[in-house]
Amino acid sequence: MKKIGKTNWLLTGVLILGTITVFFPLYMALIIAFKKPSEMTNDVAGSLTLPEKFSFSNFSKAMEVTDFWHSLSNSLLITVVTIILAILIHSIAGYVIGRSMNKKKGYKLTYFYIVSGMFVPFSILMMPLVKQTAQMHLGNRAGVIILYLVFYMPMNILLYSGYMKNIPTALEEAAEIDGATTWKTYWKVIFPMMMPMHATVAILTALGTWNDVMTPLVIMSGTGENTLPLAQLNFQTQFGTNYNLAFASYILALIPILIFYIICQKQILNGVANGAVKG
Repeated sequence: MKKIGKTNWLLTGVLILGTITVFFPLYMALIIAFKKPSEMTNDVAGSLTLPEKFSFSNFSKAMEVTDFWHSLSNSLLITVVTIILAILIHSIAGYVIGRSMNKKKGYKLTYFYIVSGMFVPFSILMMPLVKQTAQMHLGNRAGVIILYLVFYMPMNILLYSGYMKNIPTALEEAAEIDGATTWKTYWKVIFPMMMPMHATVAILTALGTWNDVMTPLVIMSGTGENTLPLAQLNFQTQFGTNYNLAFASYILALIPILIFYIICQKQILNGVANGAVKG
């Protein structure tokens, strides 16, 4: 009993420390976003104090500087299309590989080849991709979406193929006896049962796509199209010392993805527990 008590206290302490680590930067971002530039001081204690008056003027100014609604529409378009295509394409690939890699050696080699893509850093691929997308006239939002589908394929196929171990093959055999084709069996039986993993893939893909700066920066450079993270680079030049506007912009960019995560939270946890661990 004593060991259990000590373990509980240790776990509680770790959780409290983790909570402080997560919420302290968020607290700083919020209070700085609501403060006036005149309230900003070099004193650490002064930076932690609440603003004298909560004002949304920083948010409205940040929206103007970043062309918020246009940048938001670009981010939403890229993120939503990437999520939909990733779920459709990667789930099919994960289903085929997950069901076949223990039967045929070729599929297992294909699985390891695709998953190995997770270990290739973007910095190595950056210059060749810029040249290729320019030559193929894909230096735009479509090119960025295609690249995201390739970048997140290794992780998503790892998750989907692992999740397939939780779905008994007897369901597919029963559908086949009833006269269903493989394609119909997938869409009518397998695809709906993969909903927890769809949610997991959706949020992981959304987080990476929504917060990414480098890919849109190097691919869409010169097109005049900005995503929200890309638009926030304006604060490093035009408002290099005005942290109030910068943090207000960060909070605005955080809200959509935070809402999406809260909605999908239960499905995400189920998908990770059932797929990532067993896969």
